[in-house]
Amino acid sequence: MILSVLGLSDSELSISIVGDRTIRRFNREYLEKDRPTNVISFAMHEGPFPVLNAHLLGDVLISADTAAREATAGKISFESRIMFLLLHGILHLVGYDHERSGEAEALRMEEKEREIFKILEAEGVE
Repeated sequence: MILSVLGLSDSELSISIVGDRTIRRFNREYLEKDRPTNVISFAMHEGPFPVLNAHLLGDVLISADTAAREATAGKISFESRIMFLLLHGILHLVGYDHERSGEAEALRMEEKEREIFKILEAEGVE
């Protein structure tokens, strides 16, 4: 559904739901941050073969452990939190960046997240 809303129905990605130990290892090895996080995205267009398959967006890793803690803290369902993290990860795959591109880009990404999440909620997708 997220890919459809973004106009990317023909695109593919891999989604892995992992634990804190695994996501911490990826965060340490690839992003040099030695801690668990909620979601990490690896975009194919940033890798060594960006034109190998134009429809392959990349990989999204989500920590179920961190998502569960965040859902409890935010008093939302686990499923809703996972869906939001998947949306966040996919937006990174298609070029949105809230960390390296400054405050304006972070706000643009947050607005897109709200827009798409409202559509998902209206469709009953959790």
